[in-house]
Amino acid sequence: MKKLLFICFGLFLSACGENSEIKGKWIELVPNMPEIQQGFNLEQGGVAESINMATLQYYAWEVKDNKLILSGKSIGNHQTIDFTEEYEIAIIDDDKLVLKNGDYVREFIRCTDCE
Repeated sequence: MKKLLFICFGLFLSACGENSEIKGKWIELVPNMPEIQQGFNLEQGGVAESINMATLQYYAWEVKDNKLILSGKSIGNHQTIDFTEEYEIAIIDDDKLVLKNGDYVREFIRCTDCE
């Protein structure tokens, strides 16, 4: 019985470590251009991709200590620069994600019909 409980508890912990609540497609309105949306897709295994951002290409993500860490490449002016962004996860639920970095706040909604 103890062995079964230990296995169940271990499966529970590994499922929590998957960050399943944050996976998916998240979009925000582009500042000063509310008709345009941009964001990112957080996929299984820490793979990320940009949504409607040709010059900012996300390729990886992780959650660590309640922070979302996004890695990618900034493409422009005949050069490509690797970058990492780190945000505190202020709010997350089924449909809303709010990220903070100091006073900078980004609000996203889950997109179920994004390409």
